[in-house]
Amino acid sequence: MASFSYNKVRHNCIFYIFAASFKAFDMNIIGRKEEQEALNEYIRSEKPEFLVVYGRRRVGKTFLVREFFDNKFTFYTTGLANADIKMQLQNFNTSLRKYGNQPYPLVGKWFEAFEQLIHLLQYSHKRGKKVIFIDELPWMDTSRSGFITALEHFWNGWASSRPDILLIVCGSATSWMINKLIKNHGGLHNRVTQQMFLEPFTLSECEAFYRANNIVMNRREIVKSYMILGGIPYYMSLIKKKFSMAQNIDMLFFAKKGPLREEFSSLYASLFKHAENHIKIVEILGKKVKGMTREEILKFSKLQGGNLTKTLEELELCGFIRSYNTFNKTVKRKLYQLIDFYTLFYLNYIHRNKYRGEHFWTNFVDDAAYRAWSGYAFEQVCLAHVEQIKHKLGISGILTHVASWRSHDSRQGAQIDLLIDRKDDVVNLCEMKYANTEFIIDKKYEQNLRNKREAFVNETKTRKTVHITMVTTYGVKRNEYYGVIQSEVKMDDLF
Repeated sequence: MASFSYNKVRHNCIFYIFAASFKAFDMNIIGRKEEQEALNEYIRSEKPEFLVVYGRRRVGKTFLVREFFDNKFTFYTTGLANADIKMQLQNFNTSLRKYGNQPYPLVGKWFEAFEQLIHLLQYSHKRGKKVIFIDELPWMDTSRSGFITALEHFWNGWASSRPDILLIVCGSATSWMINKLIKNHGGLHNRVTQQMFLEPFTLSECEAFYRANNIVMNRREIVKSYMILGGIPYYMSLIKKKFSMAQNIDMLFFAKKGPLREEFSSLYASLFKHAENHIKIVEILGKKVKGMTREEILKFSKLQGGNLTKTLEELELCGFIRSYNTFNKTVKRKLYQLIDFYTLFYLNYIHRNKYRGEHFWTNFVDDAAYRAWSGYAFEQVCLAHVEQIKHKLGISGILTHVASWRSHDSRQGAQIDLLIDRKDDVVNLCEMKYANTEFIIDKKYEQNLRNKREAFVNETKTRKTVHITMVTTYGVKRNEYYGVIQSEVKMDDLF
């Protein structure tokens, strides 16, 4: 009994010595505090951990894992894009030789490759958690390769009984990661112990990122950059500090060899096997930014029901679109809306206008099309920061339901993209407006707000108090019509 206690204490000490070699927060990682705290917990865990990290392409998944662990892996490899099983196994073998410091023979099956990995881990001299990081996992699962079955055998037959194992797998093909791993109905059913969905940066994290890279940008410029780049770290890393934001957009999107000019096709092709269906859907949604029902999408896309359902699910899982139920409506009234900032900008300014000059954005003149795009993009910025809006309104501690609403009366034409339905019998009807100065409510707009609130109350039959909340860049000018609103949120409050 004494021997057992000694071994357990020694075992725990090894774990904590290993965990202590990592900083609580890596100073090279911007934001991601919750994710870093979680990774620290998994290192200290006294049981085997199988972590799935997923999220949109270019969002910084690989960077987070590699920086946090300072590349100190017991084993690390990454899948190859568009490669067959032979090339994938050769690449895996190269990693085995590097981390095992011995000439593992090249094998022809994944079962044999994972047996070699087990051998490497068993004879590793590293103390504490042995961190195995397999990046771009979906690329390894080539047709009839048996990869998933071999991974199942590796985890179930060996790793799941080893408390010193932390297996981290990563991939941008979010639908693959969820369906093949998290929702697996075979040998990996309920075997994933942890999952981490990495979202784009918030405005606050964007501000910290630009500051860390000595890029001088005021908050309005940061919001404008978010409306185009969407808080995607890789896209933001392409910004050059010596140029203005407008010049940077020209170089990224409108220059002949701009790095984001051709990103669109690469983005979707890298995530989906039949990307043409996904592109068709986002192009359709891009033309009706207020959202469409499934029936409307079916009509315009002409995709078969099963294909449409799968495509919509995959786009939503990967963060390109969102679906939401309208207030007091059934699931059948669910609306789908394009929310990926890069895709929205590309469809508006590149896809249909490929022959614009290299300095188009720098010399761009405000017009109706720009006001329509910027207004919608700002709405999406607000929808991505609902928690910040709730904090400003002082309702963070109140149970809420976020929804939208669209009038069934075509003559009304009323639509509210953000409703905060509160447990304290209040509904915040949020109007989001992008403006270069204080937003002015005139007599016509005041009547529009009153009509919208009245239509909402009459059609939904809600008995709750309905407050009108304005979310703007610089606030609402106080004039004779200001009293129609009950609260306001400014751009600074979103940070």
